[in-house]
Amino acid sequence: MPLKPKTIEKIYWTIGEVAEELGVNTSSIRFWEREFGTITPKRTNRGDRLYTRKEIDHLRTIQHLVKDKGFTLHGAKSQLKQGMVDAQAKPEDHLREVAGRLSELRAKLLTLRGELGPAALKGPKAD
Repeated sequence: MPLKPKTIEKIYWTIGEVAEELGVNTSSIRFWEREFGTITPKRTNRGDRLYTRKEIDHLRTIQHLVKDKGFTLHGAKSQLKQGMVDAQAKPEDHLREVAGRLSELRAKLLTLRGELGPAALKGPKAD
């Protein structure tokens, strides 16, 4: 029977790795740390930040509230304090939300097309 390959999960990630994973600048992560005060990464002897998966997930939640949901910093803090945020916004939920918005836009475009009539489908006249 073959041996199972061992999978080793990283314990800590650098601020650069976290920024890349979240698709934000490192300055955003440092800003959120200061503003929310709920994330305290471990520091190396040189002072470099090291984040755990739990801290990265918390940053992702903050990012979701501020960037995706459009909350102000004060509003995002309130949401976090009240525990009204899902533990983690799942990518599938985001895709469903986007698909719903696209469906609404398509319906509006079809309505507009119907109101404009067949002349709108021909496009602009060439002079």
